[in-house]
Amino acid sequence: MPKRGETEVFRITGARQGLADDVRGRQRRYIISMTVRTLSVIAAAVLWNIERHVAIVGLVLGILLPYIAVVIANAGRESAPSLPSTFVPAPTRPALDAAEAPEGVRAETPTGRN
Repeated sequence: MPKRGETEVFRITGARQGLADDVRGRQRRYIISMTVRTLSVIAAAVLWNIERHVAIVGLVLGILLPYIAVVIANAGRESAPSLPSTFVPAPTRPALDAAEAPEGVRAETPTGRN
């Protein structure tokens, strides 16, 4: 919680994509899926008497793609990437052994007694 008079600072590198960009991307994916569906239905109609197997595949795509397109378009926003920790621990100072202690300074023993 920020102190009084201070503003809260956010890290831009960890920010999610903007809402307008997210909606635009979902609309683009939906339009692409529906265009593929339309082309597959047209191909099925054109190829029905020429290549029936390909026409059936086109019809199956025409039936399944609307469901897939809606599921993809309605998928929620991407999850925020895990942010790196902003906590920087204080550097630890190496303990001096009794032999390395400067003169006049007593080193503590592991039991806490000098």
